Amino acid sequence: MTTTSDRYTIISADCHAGGSHAQYREYLEAKYQPDFDAWREKYKNPYRELQDGGRVRNWDDDRRNGDQEADGVVAEVVFPNTIPPFFPSFVLFAKPPTAEEYELRLAGVRAHNRWLVDFCNRYPERRAGIGQIFINDIDDAIAEVHFIKEHGLRGGVLLPNIPPDCKWVSPLYDPAYDRLWKVCEDLEIPLNLHGGTGAPDYGRFPSSALLFINEVTFYSQRPLVQFILSGIFERFPKLEFVITETGSHWVPPLLKQMDNLIAQIRKTGRTGELAYGAESVLPLSATEYFRRNCWMGVSQPGLADVAAREYLGPDRFMWGSDYPHDEGTAPFTREHLRQVMQGIPETEIRALLAGNAAALYDFDLAALAPLADEFGPTVAEIAEPLTELPENPNEALLRVAAGKR
Repeated sequence: MTTTSDRYTIISADCHAGGSHAQYREYLEAKYQPDFDAWREKYKNPYRELQDGGRVRNWDDDRRNGDQEADGVVAEVVFPNTIPPFFPSFVLFAKPPTAEEYELRLAGVRAHNRWLVDFCNRYPERRAGIGQIFINDIDDAIAEVHFIKEHGLRGGVLLPNIPPDCKWVSPLYDPAYDRLWKVCEDLEIPLNLHGGTGAPDYGRFPSSALLFINEVTFYSQRPLVQFILSGIFERFPKLEFVITETGSHWVPPLLKQMDNLIAQIRKTGRTGELAYGAESVLPLSATEYFRRNCWMGVSQPGLADVAAREYLGPDRFMWGSDYPHDEGTAPFTREHLRQVMQGIPETEIRALLAGNAAALYDFDLAALAPLADEFGPTVAEIAEPLTELPENPNEALLRVAAGKR
């Protein structure tokens, strides 16, 4: 692994970007532009208070690169962030389209993917974009996966997390998707799950937002269970599955719980009065499947998340900043790393901050070395324990959002 002598290379495994509506229009097929104009005329952004100053971080190269460099980050894995054409809400929270919505929503996703190709190609050594698909139509999904691969979106594919109340799309453990997983495996592109997805519709009640924020973590974890227990990882041993922005401290106890279940079924074929067929007997443990097939993109990790890497495997942990979201580590990434990386050997910190992400997402560490030499934090700096928090952190966040670093 290529390293610099006294500075860390930092690749954030969790960043977000997207185009403006005006930009997305240019990437839509011409036949959809009149429908887009009508949709855009009626659209009202529910997050308008977050727009001023900060929204350009999604697409403005100078602003974005400047923010990242000031924070010590020299490369990023790019998840979506803005609202693509014809989406009803923020891209990660939007449910899969219904049959009536599908054509226009698919056109919107394809516009985003085309925009993302150009966005990443402007700084290919620094950006690994993650393309979007829907799984309503498996043939369409496979075609889009091929587009993602052929156009160099090294981040791979964003997995749609199917909510339990979404009855018009089959759950992820339906074997009908096997040919899609096979394509992802054969093309060697990661399948990425992002936190905050998969929750049901809580309706419009005073408690809805609180219920969502309390329970969405559970729904974000469900695909890991589904991919293990349904045998997807058994059938596709080289499938690369990434779970991002969900922390990591919850994974070891969940794996141990599934380890016990798998072992009991293998031994007795039963749990209490429930009997299981041969198709439920898995040859490996949940922990073994995880260590073979899975990686964690751990955004703004706490101490418990960092400690969990010892069980998960140090090569399975990738650090993330969550830029440009205000809940992320920017502009205090150095302070954050000083807080959570104490006592970890330098060689392992290099893997957590860059090496693991470089290996999975095909970043060239040698190409990033000059940037790291200029902008990366020093080894001595991160080794210094954090004894006090930054002064007036909220004011600093507001300055960054306004573009006043």
